[in-house]
Amino acid sequence: MAEFTDNFEIGINTFLENSPDPITGKRMSHPERIRNGIEEIVIADQVGLDVFGIGEHQRFDYASESPAVVLAAAAALTKRIRLTSAVTVLSSDDPVRVYQSFSTLDSISNGRAEIMVGRGSFIDSFPLFGYSLNDYSELFEEHLELLLKIRASEKVTWRGGHRPAIQNLGVYPRSVQDPLPVWVGTGGRPESAIRAGALGLPIVFAIIGGMPERFAPLVELYKQAAAEAGHDVSKLRIATHSHGFVGETTNQAAELHFPYTSVQMNELGKVLGWPPYSRTSYDAARGINGALYVGDPEYVAEKILLVRKNLGTNRFFLHLNIGTLPHREVLRAIELFGTRVAPIVRKEIARESKQTII
Repeated sequence: MAEFTDNFEIGINTFLENSPDPITGKRMSHPERIRNGIEEIVIADQVGLDVFGIGEHQRFDYASESPAVVLAAAAALTKRIRLTSAVTVLSSDDPVRVYQSFSTLDSISNGRAEIMVGRGSFIDSFPLFGYSLNDYSELFEEHLELLLKIRASEKVTWRGGHRPAIQNLGVYPRSVQDPLPVWVGTGGRPESAIRAGALGLPIVFAIIGGMPERFAPLVELYKQAAAEAGHDVSKLRIATHSHGFVGETTNQAAELHFPYTSVQMNELGKVLGWPPYSRTSYDAARGINGALYVGDPEYVAEKILLVRKNLGTNRFFLHLNIGTLPHREVLRAIELFGTRVAPIVRKEIARESKQTII
């Protein structure tokens, strides 16, 4: 059994998808999708969820090109929920502007901002912002190094191979939190886990297929790298991100969720070379050991507790809104996630913690 703590956070991620409706073929407009996303964050805050993330994609079928702006709009309407990118494609962004955007978000939210950095699932941002794919790995490493220097010190001196050097210049505004939390998001590359561990940064594993427990060796690589670098392993933060949906019954959740998931996965498949997505694959992934968290509140809670047990996680993100699911159904699923799933998970963790103390 993996080691874990009782400080467990539960949240939601979205990419603000606007893929075609499976029945009408119509897409939601970007402005409507953005406004709906802000309302989703507000509801998540109201029902007691801990964190909400928006991932960056520079593509027509998403409305999440500028997560910090959307999160800032939600920050002014919320009180408690933490707000994070999920992820910021740091390789093709300027670390100075990334820090400034999220330190501003931190001010608006009074200390609730986080940055989740990663390489992203697509390469569209590279030509858009004038970067070469030949520098894919070097860009991420250099930009992460600079971002961490900026958050550590008001005045920055830095030189790299791709971005103009900085000589003892201030970066403002400074964040409310010191330091501003920076997480590393990864789809499962061992190198990413090792880098995050060596830097002592919290990590998020995106688990969208297969069995979540197969990520256990990556968790161990992450912890080993952290220990070798002198970091306190007991203080590491480990999260997972998986797709799912919550309904009153498991059958209701699956019947509503599958058509929209199928359209979204087949659109992605055209770009990423995946085979056609079938109901058989979907139902298999909904099984207790699969990567889809679809079902009634009790079943979804059971699966969250299982991944916590197997990987020793202390945060879980549910990618709940995929495609163009009806907005009212999404809001209801968020309500169920916050008012019924989260209490089950928290109660069980509290029970386990009490037993351990006794």
